[in-house]
Amino acid sequence: MAEQQNSEVITKEKIDKAIELLKGQKPKEREDVSDREAIRKMQRYIEKLTSDKYGYTYDEVSEMLKGLGINLTGSRIKYLVGKLKKSSRRRQKASDSGGSTSENGSTENQSAVIESSEAEEAPVKNTKGKKKQQPAAQEQEEESEPQSQPNRSTFVPKIYSDDEI
Repeated sequence: MAEQQNSEVITKEKIDKAIELLKGQKPKEREDVSDREAIRKMQRYIEKLTSDKYGYTYDEVSEMLKGLGINLTGSRIKYLVGKLKKSSRRRQKASDSGGSTSENGSTENQSAVIESSEAEEAPVKNTKGKKKQQPAAQEQEEESEPQSQPNRSTFVPKIYSDDEI
């Protein structure tokens, strides 16, 4: 173990001051950054130069940067700009659709319930392939009808004759 240095007593007050000092520190600026980070910072300027208005190629941008000691090929710059565009589109789509999924999910569930109840009421069509399945489906309907009838509240209109009015 390392030997402790002779120092004065550390009080709670000193610790609090030390914490405040440490909290207030800002991150150090790094001298070196990755090629992706460098292109991310220069992206809008590179896109501007390679636009139809300015007409520079990625290789020409690469040559400009080589003069500053940034050695990236034109194809690498183009690749990184494309990756950055793609990732920003994904984030934008995720944030755009993030709030509306719960609303859409509930309406989808409601329509699924309505469709399933309509399917129960729909008559079975006679087709060659389904003749064997039809009796089983009718048995299931007959068995489920007594259970589902109390839940169904159907309106049955009374028809009056001219004499009754």
